[in-house]
Amino acid sequence: MADSAPRRPRWPLLLALLLFALAVLVGRSVSHERGRLERLASGETSVSQAVVVEQTRAVARLVTSETVLRDVVTYENRRLGSTKRSLIVATATVTAGVDLDPPPEVRIDSARRHVDIVLPPARVLGVEVTELRTYDERSGLWNPFRPSDRDAIFREAREQLSRSAGELGLAQHAQESARTLIEALIRAEGYTATVSFAPGVAAPAD
Repeated sequence: MADSAPRRPRWPLLLALLLFALAVLVGRSVSHERGRLERLASGETSVSQAVVVEQTRAVARLVTSETVLRDVVTYENRRLGSTKRSLIVATATVTAGVDLDPPPEVRIDSARRHVDIVLPPARVLGVEVTELRTYDERSGLWNPFRPSDRDAIFREAREQLSRSAGELGLAQHAQESARTLIEALIRAEGYTATVSFAPGVAAPAD
C-alpha cells in the first residue's frame, strides 16, 4: 500500500542525496576586517591584519545561483551648507538558494516510486561586496571625508546591490535551479519527484 503520510525520510539513498549532496554546509566567520586601504601619494605602505572570530555556526543551505553584480553608488552628505560627494562603482558576489534548516518536508509513495518534496522559498542568501572603486570624490569646504563616510558608503553599496538582486529576480532563478537539480538527482535513483516551494516572504540577505 502506498505510504503518502508526511514523515521524515528514512531511505538512506535519497536522504543522502538531499542532505549531503545538496546541502552546503558553511562555517561562517564574521567580522573580518572590511577596511579598504587608501592609496598613498608617496612613501612606503605597510599592511597589518587582526582577525577576530565573533561567531562560528554551521548552516545547511542549497546554493543554486551565484551572480556577480556591479552598480553605481552616488554618496552625498550636506553639513552646514557644505556638501561632499562621491561616485563609486561597487562590485559584489550575490548568492541565492534555499535554506534547508529545518529539513524539507518529504512524502514518499513507495508503490509509485514517487517523492514529493516541499522546500522553503529560495532567497538571496548573501551579498559580498568585493570591490569599491571611487571615480570622483569631492569634499566640502568644511565637510571633509571621514572614516564614518567610508562605512556609510559600504553599507549603502551593499543595500543597493541587495535591492538590485531582488529586482533582477535572482531568488526566482535559484528556485528553478534547485527544482531542476533535485528532480534530476532523484530521477537518477529510479524515482520521480515533484518539488514545490512553501509560500513565504523572502528574508533579507545575511
